[in-house]
Amino acid sequence: MKERSGNNLSPLPERIQGLSELANNLWWSWNREARALFREIDTLTWRRTRHNAIEVLHRADPARLAECASNRSFLDRYDRAVAALHHAVDRGPTWFHHHHAQLSSHTIAYFCAEFGLHNSVPIYSGGLGILAGDHCKTASDLGVPLVGVGLLYTRGYFDQRVGPDGWQQDADEVLDLTITPLARVLNASGEPLTVSVRACDRDLHIGAWRLSVGSVPIFLLETDLEQNHAEDRGLTHRLYAGGSDLRLRQEWLLGVGGVRILRALDIHPAAWHANEGHSSFMLVERLREAIVSGLAWDDATESVRETSVFTTHTPVEAGHDEFGHGELTACVGPIWEELGVDREQFLDLGRHPENRDVFHMTATAIRLSASVNGVSRLHGQVTRRMWQALWPDRDEAQIPIGHVTNGVHLATWMAIEVMSVLDEVMGDGWDARRDDPDLWDRVLDVDPAKLWGVHCRLKHRLIDYVREEARQRWRTQWPESARVVGAGVLLNPDAFTIGFARRFATYKRADLVFSDAERLRRLLTNPRRPVQIIFAGKAHPADEAGKQMIQDVYGFASDPAFEGRVTFLEDYEMHLAHRLVQGVDLWLNLPRPPLEACGTSGMKAALNGAPQLGTVDGWWAEGFTGENGWAIPQVPEDHESPDQHDADYLYGLLESEIVPLFYERGDDDVPTQWVRRMQHAIAEAGRNFTSRQMMQRYVHHYYVPCMQAATNRTKRGRPSPEPVRSRSS
Repeated sequence: MKERSGNNLSPLPERIQGLSELANNLWWSWNREARALFREIDTLTWRRTRHNAIEVLHRADPARLAECASNRSFLDRYDRAVAALHHAVDRGPTWFHHHHAQLSSHTIAYFCAEFGLHNSVPIYSGGLGILAGDHCKTASDLGVPLVGVGLLYTRGYFDQRVGPDGWQQDADEVLDLTITPLARVLNASGEPLTVSVRACDRDLHIGAWRLSVGSVPIFLLETDLEQNHAEDRGLTHRLYAGGSDLRLRQEWLLGVGGVRILRALDIHPAAWHANEGHSSFMLVERLREAIVSGLAWDDATESVRETSVFTTHTPVEAGHDEFGHGELTACVGPIWEELGVDREQFLDLGRHPENRDVFHMTATAIRLSASVNGVSRLHGQVTRRMWQALWPDRDEAQIPIGHVTNGVHLATWMAIEVMSVLDEVMGDGWDARRDDPDLWDRVLDVDPAKLWGVHCRLKHRLIDYVREEARQRWRTQWPESARVVGAGVLLNPDAFTIGFARRFATYKRADLVFSDAERLRRLLTNPRRPVQIIFAGKAHPADEAGKQMIQDVYGFASDPAFEGRVTFLEDYEMHLAHRLVQGVDLWLNLPRPPLEACGTSGMKAALNGAPQLGTVDGWWAEGFTGENGWAIPQVPEDHESPDQHDADYLYGLLESEIVPLFYERGDDDVPTQWVRRMQHAIAEAGRNFTSRQMMQRYVHHYYVPCMQAATNRTKRGRPSPEPVRSRSS
């Protein structure tokens, strides 16, 4: 496979030419040595570019690079980083090879509508994308032979601006490929590789870019090509933009185009993972391939099902895509002809038992996947209840939907300073031994004063960052002083700091803490025990209720009665997320149960020693131990107002237990009992809620059975579907 980089870095001194290779593989973003290299080249540029290695090299003074090329300490670190990258990319002895050596030559395809890997590649909107990014990073760490497939949104999700009235404004910003590690995929002739898909009665041409994530390649599809119809060129501009018609066409090109790109690259996966219903057309395209290659409908369906995994991420009905039958057939054409069935049998793939007039993407994926899972234990239960109608003769407990609780990528989300503290009690190289659950007990041996000191430095760094961002926005955008106050310039690095950062959807209840504004005001402005809350997050561009919630929070942030102790930070993205989960004292998570599928932001905060206060939903239903945070219990069934119940419990915990515990100090000014909660938060998250544990479960219980099914099919002499070009393309 040939590639052409989109960034065209200038030549580097010969001794450190490998910096280009490092910068063009996002592996550097979670490796301590590599991150330190780029920071050392130019610390100021490193900070101003929000840790973008490509941009650091673009802007580097040649004299400084020459100096680095002759610095012994820099070169030692450089040699270690380059050697480690080569080891990661070449897949030396790995966890996967150790456990499943006979399957190492197989490939797993992982389809997702968004990937959150680094803020320099803004093709994600929130939790689904960040989870997908952590999934791919972990696959690289463990040597799992994964390949990702997604879409290249050249204008990203959207840049958030909040107007003077607090209303969210959506802005476009075109992705500058020269400061990303993306490389265009070329064909054998050195021209951009393309495949075509028939959509809306015309050929849709699709190109691909490769994003390297350690040993895992992610292929991102784009349609902004000269040979495409003008209307089609913008299909991959924006993530989740436009209406149902645009979403349908994006999902069609992701699923069908993604399969065809892999075939064009001679990649033939043994296992296929559809991460959320957006990817369901990948299963349909493989069904078409199987039938065109000669399999009968039942055998073709079986061949697709037994090699497919489907993960659903939301218990909220509105989060599942569905399309009208007329809308669907106008986009995909008479595909049933190639499937050898009539129109109604094709539409039956996506029929919802309770709404037979739509093509439901989740229903399609469930029907065409032998392995289906939710993303926490509680979400698995809710999902079985949601989809019991597909198995009307079975009890809920017998519905074949399992769960794999999400996890977060430790090396991405845990602050380096916290890792360094753990080095002292867990020993050098503890990352290679962290599958041992007993290892995490050593976190309780960390010197409380040392852990507290590290946390205070991270907290000061967060507050400094917030203030500097507010300064820059005031200088360039905001003449109004009230907006500067709401942006955090009055935050106190010594005050108890609560973080709430997530998508602003009504069920996540960002406004619950304001249910009794006067009671909250007294809590925040207590001169002896001050409290401050930092909010961040975006509402979907079409979510008016979510935007109203942002406006309400922004109003409190600008209200002088709260003395600048409520802050709303604009344009929430990965770089800001790192600062927040590493710097706040307490993480707040208040979804209305059981509407939170998992809620991984609390895991990220916990890895950095921030306990969570949350409702018993998502991961917290299995992660809360009584020592690593606080839980708001389930609302009694006969309670008239669940929101009021949760708000009262929230205030009570903060007033009587949480805030007093934080300010309970010894002679050394260390809140020893609070630090004990921090230690338990780190230990529980590290032991049970990292993406390493998540990936191992996917491999053992989902991927390996799929790969074995593909192998067994070949051994039985039953033909596997071969890639066959659609007649309609």
